[in-house]
Amino acid sequence: MTAFVYIAAAFAEIVGCFGFWAWLRLGRSGLWLAPAIASLCLFAYLLTRVETEQAGRAFAAYGGVYIVASLAWLWLVEGARPDRWDVAGGAICLVGAAVILWGPRTG
Repeated sequence: MTAFVYIAAAFAEIVGCFGFWAWLRLGRSGLWLAPAIASLCLFAYLLTRVETEQAGRAFAAYGGVYIVASLAWLWLVEGARPDRWDVAGGAICLVGAAVILWGPRTG
């Protein structure tokens, strides 16, 4: 369930941020802001659904998923295929996220 929540949160955040990008950088209508804001609210809500006691740990681990989701957005929406360095960096980030979230805890 955690992986699904992180993936959904990542795409909600990316969609929300892209709405602002489209408005400010691509000259799109301010109407893009309403769904962007709703998407960012969904993102924040979804992060509260992660199974961990500490918000900071949930947010830190989420960062790795966000990076990989951003690379998927780059490819699928913007049409720029990630190169091998993007893929390698994304893989490293996912490993780091897994260590942060599921690593054994002492005390």
